[in-house]
Amino acid sequence: MKLFKSILMGAAVLTLGLTSCNDYLDINNDPNTPTAESAIYYNRLPWCQFYSIAGPSIAASNASFYCGQIIRTGNARGLNATKWNFSTGTTRAANAQQWFLVPCASNLGDMYDKAMAAGAYHYAGAAKFMRAYGFMEMVDLFGECPYTDALGEAVTPKYDTGKTVFLGALAELDEAIELFQRTQESGAEPLSTGDSWNGGDPAKWLKMCYLIKARWLNHLSKKQKGSYKEGKYDPEEILACLEKAQKSNADNAQVNHEDNNSSTHDHEGWDEPVDYSTFYSCIGMNSNAYFVTKMFYDNLTNFNGYGVEDPRADKFIPWARSRKSADTPAEIKWSPDGKWRRALGADIQNTNILTLGGPFASSYANVETYIDEDNKVYTERGKVPAGKDIIRIIPAKSWYCNSANDARQGDTIYIQGRCGGTGYYAGKDQFIRIASGVDESAISGHFHGRPTTPTIIAGYSEACFIKAEVLMRNGDKGGAFAAYKEGIKANIDFVNSVCQMWVNADATGGMKDCPSFTPMTASEINNFLDNGIGTAANITMGMIMTQKQIAMLFTLEQWNDMRRHDYSETDFIGWHKPYDYLNTPSYWDYLPQDKLPRRWQQASYELNYNSANLQAIGAEVPGALDLPASGGAWFRSNQIWTLPVWWDSTQE
Repeated sequence: MKLFKSILMGAAVLTLGLTSCNDYLDINNDPNTPTAESAIYYNRLPWCQFYSIAGPSIAASNASFYCGQIIRTGNARGLNATKWNFSTGTTRAANAQQWFLVPCASNLGDMYDKAMAAGAYHYAGAAKFMRAYGFMEMVDLFGECPYTDALGEAVTPKYDTGKTVFLGALAELDEAIELFQRTQESGAEPLSTGDSWNGGDPAKWLKMCYLIKARWLNHLSKKQKGSYKEGKYDPEEILACLEKAQKSNADNAQVNHEDNNSSTHDHEGWDEPVDYSTFYSCIGMNSNAYFVTKMFYDNLTNFNGYGVEDPRADKFIPWARSRKSADTPAEIKWSPDGKWRRALGADIQNTNILTLGGPFASSYANVETYIDEDNKVYTERGKVPAGKDIIRIIPAKSWYCNSANDARQGDTIYIQGRCGGTGYYAGKDQFIRIASGVDESAISGHFHGRPTTPTIIAGYSEACFIKAEVLMRNGDKGGAFAAYKEGIKANIDFVNSVCQMWVNADATGGMKDCPSFTPMTASEINNFLDNGIGTAANITMGMIMTQKQIAMLFTLEQWNDMRRHDYSETDFIGWHKPYDYLNTPSYWDYLPQDKLPRRWQQASYELNYNSANLQAIGAEVPGALDLPASGGAWFRSNQIWTLPVWWDSTQE
């Protein structure tokens, strides 16, 4: 990703009301630390792009756990989200708000004004798009937020209703569409100078805008039919937008990442290199950040009972270098050369595996290894302290789980999705070796968490699935099936193109033998599309939405779709509430059994510093003042998670 260092960065603040850049930047006109007056509009763009997509990625990496495909252990926030335990931290609310509002949104006003003054209409369009995109993210997550009063002089800006923000963001997106259709004035900087998403191509920006508009209008599926400008469900306008959106993967708006451990860091966030994917930070580089569930495994290996494995299964399910033994479960899949085994899925819906501490991440014993009664590991028997019993002996060249819980010893069938790399991780290839330097201990990671996996902002596959859903609602099963099938194929083709990139770039050649990386074959793809996804005669909404969940893993649209469809066990094949939630009554104080996760609670600095305005908006939010009181305010209620955001309701 090409990023510029000479860029105005937002200063950290505690509320949404950010003062003008002049108030917190009083420095000389150093080109590397410019003032608000000297910062050039095209230098602001790439940094604003970085933060406008990083925030939703961070939020999605956590909200995705509500949807049941992926488990996170070893991290309280992710584990609680997986279990639907809302009694403690389950969100990344602060990241979602701050990463948009501080380094991105605080720059967009000046960027827009300067671009318009220069006749650089495409930069002005980009500013409008990012502003709309960010505030719509706030609506998706929190329901209400400061909008008309935000980013101005008010230290504690007033809140707007979700409807006000939703329609305001749509209007700003429409302005962006108009600006991208203009011809820039002579002397205006070409969009390609600063654009890291679409290569400076206004036509691709337009297609992105139209898809995002279709996405947002489709969020209104619970509303009465009518004009979207009045906040109603408008299927005709959705289909009209899709006609102007992506027509192939070549039109995708995506960020192509690098794994070079560059010196350009994200100083406003986590101080990590900006080149690699945000998902690598969230669900790639950490050992317990990704295990597949049985539901996800079943949908990838035997979708809807058709008995045909999805060729993406090998890419989304982690693999470990291994050897068969007499105890190897028969259902485990092995690579053709017998050197790699694929993970199984953990059943979080029908078992208490999470409560019992599983799935437990595997360790590797390169030599015979001894574990004492304190669960300490020794590679020489003579070093076990006198008086300490050896409770477990691990043979050399073996996988094991270093847990004192005997029930966890079989968790080696669940392979953690930790991802490697040659840049930030400084490995010789993309594998992680659990025992440093030992090739036999390699694990593959997973497709979505690698540092160079492209981030899709708006893609052809999503356009197809939205079209399929709308046509299905309209009773056009034939048209819905055609769009559904094309959406699946588009995602498969995208995944395959990335796998080909990885294999081509592999200097050691070891990745070509691991099914996690090897490109899918035409015969595998065609067999699945012809025999594994159903037909126009039996297409259902559940097939459409489940395949969309697979294609859009780790996006906020996963959770948005779950909410729009009320977490339907019909519309999401194989899904139901987590076992831990269903069997832990204390969780019901926060999420009663007849309720569902509908929103996030506001970040702590909003609760603490803008509480008066937050309290005031409650009178305009149906159901807010009926929530069980906690701390004397509706927004502090233990059950705030159950309150639908505006678009996720039948509210006018």
